[in-house]
Amino acid sequence: MAKIDKKKEKESKQEKKSAGSKGSEKLTEEGVVPAIVEAIVARGGTRGEVSQVMCKILQGKNRGKSMRRNVRGPIKKRDVLMLRETEIEARRMGKRPQRGSK
Repeated sequence: MAKIDKKKEKESKQEKKSAGSKGSEKLTEEGVVPAIVEAIVARGGTRGEVSQVMCKILQGKNRGKSMRRNVRGPIKKRDVLMLRETEIEARRMGKRPQRGSK
Protein backbone atom coordinates (compact mmCIF):
# COMPACT_ATOMS: atom_id res chain seq x y z
CA MET A 1 0.00 0.00 0.00
CA ALA A 2 2.76 2.43 0.88
CA LYS A 3 4.47 1.90 -2.48
CA ILE A 4 1.27 2.65 -4.38
CA ASP A 5 0.71 5.88 -2.41
CA LYS A 6 4.26 7.03 -3.10
CA LYS A 7 3.82 6.39 -6.84
CA LYS A 8 0.60 8.43 -6.86
CA GLU A 9 2.32 11.29 -5.01
CA LYS A 10 5.21 11.25 -7.48
CA GLU A 11 2.83 11.34 -10.47
CA SER A 12 0.82 14.23 -9.02
CA LYS A 13 4.02 16.23 -8.38
CA GLN A 14 5.10 15.71 -12.00
CA GLU A 15 1.68 16.88 -13.23
CA LYS A 16 1.96 20.05 -11.14
CA LYS A 17 5.43 20.79 -12.54
CA SER A 18 4.27 20.37 -16.15
CA ALA A 19 1.26 22.64 -15.56
CA GLY A 20 3.43 25.79 -15.73
CA SER A 21 2.62 29.23 -14.42
CA LYS A 22 -0.74 30.95 -14.20
CA GLY A 23 -2.05 31.77 -17.68
CA SER A 24 0.55 29.68 -19.49
CA GLU A 25 -2.16 27.53 -21.11
CA LYS A 26 -3.10 30.48 -23.30
CA LEU A 27 0.50 31.01 -24.38
CA THR A 28 1.08 27.47 -25.54
CA GLU A 29 -2.37 27.00 -27.08
CA GLU A 30 -1.28 28.05 -30.59
CA GLY A 31 2.44 27.54 -30.11
CA VAL A 32 4.71 30.17 -31.59
CA VAL A 33 3.49 32.56 -34.28
CA PRO A 34 5.84 34.21 -36.81
CA ALA A 35 5.74 37.97 -37.31
CA ILE A 36 7.82 40.15 -39.63
CA VAL A 37 9.30 43.46 -38.45
CA GLU A 38 7.89 46.37 -40.47
CA ALA A 39 9.54 49.30 -38.66
CA ILE A 40 11.66 50.16 -35.64
CA VAL A 41 9.69 52.74 -33.67
CA ALA A 42 11.82 53.61 -30.62
CA ARG A 43 14.76 52.55 -28.43
CA GLY A 44 14.52 52.20 -24.69
CA GLY A 45 16.21 50.86 -21.60
CA THR A 46 19.05 52.46 -19.68
CA ARG A 47 21.55 51.56 -22.42
CA GLY A 48 19.22 51.45 -25.42
CA GLU A 49 19.11 47.65 -25.44
CA VAL A 50 15.34 47.45 -25.97
CA SER A 51 13.76 48.33 -29.30
CA GLN A 52 10.09 48.89 -29.90
CA VAL A 53 9.02 47.59 -33.29
CA MET A 54 5.89 47.39 -35.41
CA CYS A 55 5.42 43.84 -36.66
CA LYS A 56 2.87 42.12 -38.87
CA ILE A 57 1.60 38.70 -37.80
CA LEU A 58 1.95 36.06 -40.50
CA GLN A 59 -0.09 33.13 -39.12
CA GLY A 60 -2.77 32.24 -36.60
CA LYS A 61 -6.07 33.84 -35.72
CA ASN A 62 -4.59 37.37 -35.74
CA ARG A 63 -3.03 36.98 -39.19
CA GLY A 64 -2.44 40.33 -40.92
CA LYS A 65 -2.68 42.31 -37.67
CA SER A 66 0.03 44.91 -37.18
CA MET A 67 1.11 45.36 -33.58
CA ARG A 68 3.74 47.04 -31.43
CA ARG A 69 6.19 44.80 -29.54
CA ASN A 70 9.29 45.29 -27.38
CA VAL A 71 12.37 43.36 -28.49
CA ARG A 72 15.64 42.98 -26.63
CA GLY A 73 18.85 42.65 -28.60
CA PRO A 74 19.87 43.46 -32.16
CA ILE A 75 16.97 43.76 -34.60
CA LYS A 76 16.46 45.20 -38.07
CA LYS A 77 13.67 45.66 -40.57
CA ARG A 78 12.37 42.45 -42.24
CA ASP A 79 13.59 40.19 -39.39
CA VAL A 80 11.17 37.45 -38.36
CA LEU A 81 10.09 37.27 -34.72
CA MET A 82 8.58 34.17 -33.17
CA LEU A 83 5.88 35.39 -30.78
CA ARG A 84 4.50 33.26 -27.97
CA GLU A 85 1.32 35.32 -27.79
CA THR A 86 -0.38 37.83 -30.08
CA GLU A 87 -3.07 39.27 -27.80
CA ILE A 88 -1.09 41.84 -25.80
CA GLU A 89 0.43 44.90 -27.44
CA ALA A 90 3.29 46.91 -25.90
CA ARG A 91 2.67 50.41 -24.53
CA ARG A 92 4.01 53.30 -26.56
CA MET A 93 7.51 54.53 -25.76
CA GLY A 94 8.68 58.05 -26.16
CA LYS A 95 7.01 61.20 -24.97
CA ARG A 96 6.56 61.37 -21.23
CA PRO A 97 3.54 63.18 -19.82
CA GLN A 98 4.28 66.56 -18.30
CA ARG A 99 4.11 66.95 -14.54
CA GLY A 100 0.69 67.92 -13.26
CA SER A 101 -1.21 66.70 -16.31
CA LYS A 102 -3.19 63.48 -16.53
